[in-house]
Amino acid sequence: MTRPRRILVTSALPYANGPIHLGHLVEYIQTDIWVRFQKMRGHQCHYVCADDTHGTPIMLRAEQEGIPPEALIARVHEEHRRDFAGFHVAFDNYYTTHSEETRELAETIYARLKARGLIEARAVEQYYDPVKDLFLPDRFIRGQCPRCQAKDQYGDSCEVCGATYAPTELIEPYSALSGAAPVRRESLHYFFKLGKCQDFLKIWTRAGHLQEEAANKMEEWFEAGLDDWDISRDAPYFGFEIPGAPGKFFYVWLDAPIGYMGSFKNLCRRRGWDFDAYWNKDSEAELYHFIGKDILYFHALFWPAMLEHADFRTPSQIFAHGFLTVNGEKMSKSRGTFITAESYLRQGLNPEWLRYYYACKLNGSLEDIDLNLEDFVARVNSDLVGKYLNIASRTAGFIVKRFQGKLGQPAPSAALEDSFEGVAEEIAAHYENREYGRAIRKIMEVADAVNRYIDTHKPWELARSQDHDPQLQAVCSTALSLFRDLTVYLKPVLPHLAGEVERFLNAPLTWSALSQPLPAGHTINPYQHLMTRIDPQQVEALVKANQASLQAAPPSQAEPPQQAVEPVAATIGLEDFAKVDLRIARILRAESVPGADKLLKLTLDLGEARPRTVFAGIKSAYDPAHLEGQLTVMVANLAPRKMRFGLSEGMVLAASDGRGGPFLLSPDAGAQPGMRVK
Repeated sequence: MTRPRRILVTSALPYANGPIHLGHLVEYIQTDIWVRFQKMRGHQCHYVCADDTHGTPIMLRAEQEGIPPEALIARVHEEHRRDFAGFHVAFDNYYTTHSEETRELAETIYARLKARGLIEARAVEQYYDPVKDLFLPDRFIRGQCPRCQAKDQYGDSCEVCGATYAPTELIEPYSALSGAAPVRRESLHYFFKLGKCQDFLKIWTRAGHLQEEAANKMEEWFEAGLDDWDISRDAPYFGFEIPGAPGKFFYVWLDAPIGYMGSFKNLCRRRGWDFDAYWNKDSEAELYHFIGKDILYFHALFWPAMLEHADFRTPSQIFAHGFLTVNGEKMSKSRGTFITAESYLRQGLNPEWLRYYYACKLNGSLEDIDLNLEDFVARVNSDLVGKYLNIASRTAGFIVKRFQGKLGQPAPSAALEDSFEGVAEEIAAHYENREYGRAIRKIMEVADAVNRYIDTHKPWELARSQDHDPQLQAVCSTALSLFRDLTVYLKPVLPHLAGEVERFLNAPLTWSALSQPLPAGHTINPYQHLMTRIDPQQVEALVKANQASLQAAPPSQAEPPQQAVEPVAATIGLEDFAKVDLRIARILRAESVPGADKLLKLTLDLGEARPRTVFAGIKSAYDPAHLEGQLTVMVANLAPRKMRFGLSEGMVLAASDGRGGPFLLSPDAGAQPGMRVK
C-alpha cells in the first residue's frame, strides 16, 4: 500500500436548465468509480461538484415559468441531487455556482488578472433585441447564411455549408426570442488576454496534465492563435456583476469552473478544513477534473491560464471522456433512446446494471462509448448473475445448512492460486488509469476460474454423504472467500450490492482484506438473492416510456411563423445547373473541430490523387465515428475557402428547414467516389 494521498476530484458542472440523462451519467459514474476506488485504497479523497446556474438561458426559462431564477435553480438542484443519489454517485459536496463562495473567488481571480494587465475593456458592436430589451447571444440570433443563403441559421455558423461568420453578417437576421429584427448597438465589453498566456499554456499542456490525444488537440488551437476571450455580458443577465462595472456581468464560463473552488470552499467551511492547502500554488494535494471532450477548450486553456495568472495552483490532470451513443446512434427522443435518469429509475431498473455496463465500456481515452441495449441485457445477466453471483448461490446454502453458517479452512487449488496471482495489483492499476473495461474483464476472468473450481469439485455431489463434509466445507469456504475478493474488486462499481454482500458475509470489504482469506470458524448469514436478471421487456418498456410523441408541437410564441416548405428559388437554365459539379464522395474521416460547436471536419475521397477537406455544419446531427465509410454528395468545383479552422475545399449537400435537419444526402448502392451527379 502506498502512503495516503490527498486528492480533490471534480466532475463538470451540469447546467441547471434540464434533467440529468444517461449521457450525463457516463461522466459522473466514471468519476464516482475512481473516487470510491481511491477511498478504498486509504487515500484522503474528496469529490465535489455543483450546478452551473448562470446565463441567459436560465434567466429566460425562469421568465417563461413566471418565477425568479433563484427559484428555478433551487428546484433543479434538488432534481439533480435526487437523480445522482439514485445512481449511487456519492459527492462529498454537491453545491451551486450561485453562491457567495464562488462570487468571492470570481472577484478575487478577476482582480488579480486585472492587476497583471490581462483584462482589457473595449467597445464591441452587438445585436440588440428591441422587444426583449437585451443584447442577444449568438445562439439567440437566426437569419440567412451570408455564404450559401440557407435560411434560419445560427448567428455564428451555418449548419448547411459550415461557414463561420459574425452575427452582424447574417442576412435578414431576427431574434429567436421575439422574432423581432435586431438592431446594432455598441457596448463596452471586458476581455481576458488569453493570447498573452500562450507560452505558458504550450508548456503546461505538454507537461502530462492532459491525455496525449487531448494535448494534440491543443496544438491545433495554438497554430490558429489564441484570441482574447470575452468574459462579460450585458444586463439583463443572471450572474455575478463585475466589480466596478455596473450593468456588466461575468460570462457564465468564467465563473462556472470557479464553482469547483466554491463548492470545495463551502465543504471546507463546514468541516473546518484548510482550503488553501489544496488551492495554493505550493499545494502538494492532487487535483483532477473529469470532463467531456466537448469542453476541453475551456478546461485545458482558459481554466489553467486563469488559475496560473491569479496565483492559484493548476490541475494535476484533466481526464476527458467521449460521448454516449445508444444502439450506435445519437440519443433520440423519437426512438425513445433519449432516456433521463429519473425515467430509468421510475421504470424500476437497477441503477447498478447501468453502472456495471458503463464500467465494461469505459477506458482512459476520449473514445465515445455505446449503450447497446441488447448487449446491456446480455452482459449484465451473463456476468453479474451468471458468473459472479452464481458463486455464492451455488455454495452458501451448504455452509448454512450443514455447518451452521461457519466457514472451514480454505483449500484452494494450484489453478486457483495461479488465477489470483497478482490480480489485486493489476486491477488496482486499471482502476487508477481509468481503464475500467480492462479491470472488469480481469475480474470476470477470475470469476470464471472460481466457477471452474466449483464445477471440478461438485459440492452438490459431496453433500450426498456426510463422509465428505470436511471436503465440502473446504470447497465452499474457498469459493466464498474468493467471492469476497471479487466483491472487493467490484465495490467501486457496485457499492450498493457490495453493502449487501458485506451483510451476507458478515465481513467488511476493504482492499487490505484481500491479503487474507476469510478465517475458519467465521460465520456467514443465510444467502438471499442479491440481484435479479434484466428482463428484456423492462428495457422495451423504458424505451417506449421515453418515446416522444410524433405529433407536431404547437409553435412557440418566441419563434417567427414558419412555412411547412420553403418557396422554390427562381428558375434557372440547364447551363446554370451544369456549372455546379456534383460528385460522389466517400467520408474517410470525420472529426470534431476544436472551438466550433457545429462543425465537423470531413476528409473526403473523390477518387483524386489526394483526399479533400471540407468543414460541414452537421455536428448537431451526426456522431463523427458513424460517418466514416459512408458515401455522400459534394459540390466539387466550389472555390476553396479559408476558414479559421483550415481550408475548406468544397461543400457536402444536406437537407434542412424549420422541420429539422441537417440530413446528409446519400447516393444509392453502386455509386463510387468520383462519379458525377447529373
